[in-house]
Amino acid sequence: MLLPFSYSSAQFKSKKKKNQVSTEIDTLAAGDEFNIYEFKNVNKIREYFNKSKLQHIVNLEKEKNWPKLYYALKDYIKNFAIRNFYIDTYWIWRLAKLTELYGTEEEARSLYKLVLRHHHDGIDIQEIEIYYDSLNTQMTDLYVPLDYYYKLVEHRKSIDTLRPPPGILLNMGRRINSRKADYGPTLALNDDVLIYTSQRNESSKGFDFFENEDLFFSTRKNGFWEESKELTNINSQYNEGSACLSRDKQTLYFSRCESPRSIGNCDIFMAKMLEDSTWGDIQNLGFNVNSISWDSHPSLSHTEDTLYFASDRIGGFGLSDIYFTYKLEKGGWAKAQNLGPIVNTRKNDVSPFFHPKEEVLYFSSNGQLYSFGEFDIYKAHYKDGQWSEPVNIGPLVNGAGNEFYFTIDSESRDLYYSRSASRDMEKQDIYSFPLPMGANPNAVTKVTGSLIDSLTGKPFTGIVSIIDVDDHIEVAPKYLNNDGSFEFDLVNNRNYLLVIQGDEFFRVEEMFYLEGPMDFRKVTEPIASRMKFESIEFDVGQANLKPEMYGDLNKIVNFMYDNLDFYLKISGHTDSFGAAATNLRLSKERAQTIRDYIVIFGGVEEERVTSEGYGSTRPLVEEITEEDKKLNRRVEFEIFRPAVGKLNGQ
Repeated sequence: MLLPFSYSSAQFKSKKKKNQVSTEIDTLAAGDEFNIYEFKNVNKIREYFNKSKLQHIVNLEKEKNWPKLYYALKDYIKNFAIRNFYIDTYWIWRLAKLTELYGTEEEARSLYKLVLRHHHDGIDIQEIEIYYDSLNTQMTDLYVPLDYYYKLVEHRKSIDTLRPPPGILLNMGRRINSRKADYGPTLALNDDVLIYTSQRNESSKGFDFFENEDLFFSTRKNGFWEESKELTNINSQYNEGSACLSRDKQTLYFSRCESPRSIGNCDIFMAKMLEDSTWGDIQNLGFNVNSISWDSHPSLSHTEDTLYFASDRIGGFGLSDIYFTYKLEKGGWAKAQNLGPIVNTRKNDVSPFFHPKEEVLYFSSNGQLYSFGEFDIYKAHYKDGQWSEPVNIGPLVNGAGNEFYFTIDSESRDLYYSRSASRDMEKQDIYSFPLPMGANPNAVTKVTGSLIDSLTGKPFTGIVSIIDVDDHIEVAPKYLNNDGSFEFDLVNNRNYLLVIQGDEFFRVEEMFYLEGPMDFRKVTEPIASRMKFESIEFDVGQANLKPEMYGDLNKIVNFMYDNLDFYLKISGHTDSFGAAATNLRLSKERAQTIRDYIVIFGGVEEERVTSEGYGSTRPLVEEITEEDKKLNRRVEFEIFRPAVGKLNGQ
């Protein structure tokens, strides 16, 4: 139950000027209703082919009549059925190129993604990835490695608004998990019953013993999950698993494999709650739903009139696809339909879960773009009868191994899913922890921005963190893009804190209330390796800190916390007025006072901060006026990365 063109892209790019597009294409496209998310023939015919139209397309390509070819391809491709995505991906690729010239960037991006999800042979994928930078730059590379981020959070937590997350990748423990594979969690009865699949039981055939898949359940009482028990009257000598329960608790949908009543290898069955509160009246959902292949992973829509499931039946887009069926007015289920080429890929798409309240589908895939491991969890929104581009829900859920069977409670507070840290499917356990922002069904409001050097106009590099101030939901931090930009999808109508950290600038912070899409364009000055602050000016003959100094000193503290491999040297200087010995002592005291603040009050490791006083021996200018003396009276801060040899005492 587990389971070739004579011209280059550069030539295209040089031609891409919207004001040069002929009026002919505008005329041709008038009334065109092509939608890259809608292919109405997917569940109607096996393959679309029109000899005359295809020959016309070939002729237009030979003539290099790009405007007419663009329109002709749109008209042809919108009729594609499932098999076309295997044998005719080439033409989608051609349309993607032409869309860069005559369509929108968003349309071109979506078409390229469609190609990458479904291509097999005859397409130069490397050209696509090299030419289209946004696809070559993997989304996953923008996320900060979690071990580094948590180290940073742990280091800062005593002084900062950054806080460790409430917990991610939390194993549910031995009350739920066993030494064998445990997976396929689903919630029922107001989120207080967890039903899942386990291979902890063994069956025998003669002298041979083998693992048997069975259904188990656990009840939550006083916030804790009790010891799990078998789901009696459902489990049998055959393999059962991947269950979901109706809201009225009267119908259970599950998979059973290798049974005499199965149509294929694994089928979806249903059971009814009997008067004695036991399960019975077990029935196969029939030929409209099941196939002669593998069918499993049932999940009900929140209206419970649609059932989503996974199947590796012949005629799909890939090795395994997600299908759906719906209830008929006269009873029973309609003939199953493929969910389409936006969700499904040429590889495996499995374990669908439809959110209990929102129009969002979660599923596991090893064929989607941008992954952290083998199988990752993705989400797709259903709006106006179409599925949106699937989005990877991020590294706070997905890892280097495999993730399946994603489930969320009705209030979107906690998640449950199975994962294996390695490729070994026998090592699956069930995990549960607070729902991160990337997995939240309502995290759809765009927050964008950039950080630019005010002196050069060039972008900075750094880490961007978003803190959910209201609900404390963890948001995975990201690196700034190469152009200094960033982008997050957040839940609307909440308070957030934006934090940008880097080793070229002092950290940038801003509180904001999200009320619709927002864009932050930040400009700041770079940090010099040696600097002084106007606020750091002591009273004559004194070495005591003044309140107006704290703001700039805290900037230094923050920088040291944000950049753990940097060291700091504090240098005190005086003017030439007075005795040299007195000036030397005073400069040392001032530098030491600042060091004490940074180390003792700021909490920066003492070995990273040194201080020294030089009296009046290192003037910046010759002292002629009082202004000259003021320039020489200073405290300098030198921020540096020590050589490796120095760190090792060599």
